Amino acid sequence: MGWHRELLVGFDLETTGTDPLRARIVTAAVTEVRDGEPIRHLGWLVDPGVPIPAEATAVHGISSEHAAEQGRPAAEAVDEIADALVAHWAAGVPVVVYNAPFDLSLLAAELRRHQLPSLEDRLGGEVGPVVDPLVMDRTLDRYRKGKRNLEAACREYGVTLEDAHEASADALAAVRVACAIAERHPRAAGGLRELHRSQIGWYADWAEGYQRWLVRQGSAPEVEIDTRWPLREPV
Repeated sequence: MGWHRELLVGFDLETTGTDPLRARIVTAAVTEVRDGEPIRHLGWLVDPGVPIPAEATAVHGISSEHAAEQGRPAAEAVDEIADALVAHWAAGVPVVVYNAPFDLSLLAAELRRHQLPSLEDRLGGEVGPVVDPLVMDRTLDRYRKGKRNLEAACREYGVTLEDAHEASADALAAVRVACAIAERHPRAAGGLRELHRSQIGWYADWAEGYQRWLVRQGSAPEVEIDTRWPLREPV
């Protein structure tokens, strides 16, 4: 039958910035999806405890004032978000995250920041299963030109994205893209454990190749691109 025809959970964050180890959560969505349709949704508006930069507000529409007035305390919200994900993983339900190393690493950093148990501690083992449509798309349609962000993936796979950069809309779209990829590419439609392991290798291969490309372009970053997936934590 395939994992993509079973219960799936979409996860997405909107944040204060683009560095997953330093940015803070502003909104979060954990959405259960079956047959492409949402059946249960959890959402959080969070007071990050720091000013939200104007450039971040321009993306997701949440101002510092709104988050401070209406948002949940960060420690409480982060704890609940982690518990929600762990409950699904413990039940064997895959969590779909577009560009998982960003969202999951950011959540892990928030847990450390607030001195809360890590995802691994809550699970009693490694995080997963995770399905990352970005990793699958980069590998299974390697030579397609153009952007690889969620909006571009939605266009490629015929998925309607109702409200880009709104956490619940992005979470649902990520699930639908993942299912469309599995329908198009049989390599992605096998067992979840095998897919999770494959994505670890696929991401590492992409990161190493991207690093080599940057070197050839004369624009190599100061540090090597991290090859860890689905979660990066400080060494």
